[in-house]
Amino acid sequence: MSENAKTPVDFWFDPLCPWAWMTSRWMLEVEKVRDVEVHWHVMSLAVLNEDRLDELPEEYAENMRPGGKAWGPVRVVIAARELHGEEVVGELYTALGTRIHNEGAGVTREAVAAALKDVDLPADLIDYIDRDTYDTELRASHKKGIEMVGQDVGTPVIAVPGADGEQIAFFGPVVTPAPQGEAAAKLWDGTLLVAATPGFYEIKRSRTVGPDFSNL
Repeated sequence: MSENAKTPVDFWFDPLCPWAWMTSRWMLEVEKVRDVEVHWHVMSLAVLNEDRLDELPEEYAENMRPGGKAWGPVRVVIAARELHGEEVVGELYTALGTRIHNEGAGVTREAVAAALKDVDLPADLIDYIDRDTYDTELRASHKKGIEMVGQDVGTPVIAVPGADGEQIAFFGPVVTPAPQGEAAAKLWDGTLLVAATPGFYEIKRSRTVGPDFSNL
């Protein structure tokens, strides 16, 4: 990486996940206060959980099964990427997350269709909500992120440069509400610090509150 190049960050998300949404909004704030550039990728909670559905709460498992709600948004995003390029992924994710989470629309066909309209993407992309046309590409994107971070995680996954410049991937950070301004910068600086520490793997505590979208 050249001296003047922006620090690359790879971010894997599933639009379904409110925690990934919180982290993604923090990452956009980091772009304002640090010289970084985020590259957006899809991963899939449905793919992640497809071999352990019997271990999940029934309502959650129902969303993960073929034809469940978890498949639709990621299929639309991957179709948009394949047909219109990588550059549309981040904007479409922002539109989806705003509709699904901030506005409380949930994962509905109407919310996905509205998100496509918000970013001026073709309306017929909604048809991919029920199609497996690009499932191979979806699984490949998911696999790339998971292979970097390991199997015992969820979404989000971020990959940042470690001490030698090689990408180090983590699950998280899981945070609410999304830090802004200098608070966002400090969390970013800490993320780079732990990524540059050989042998560092995990910091964790139990969550005591749910996702807070009030400042988004």
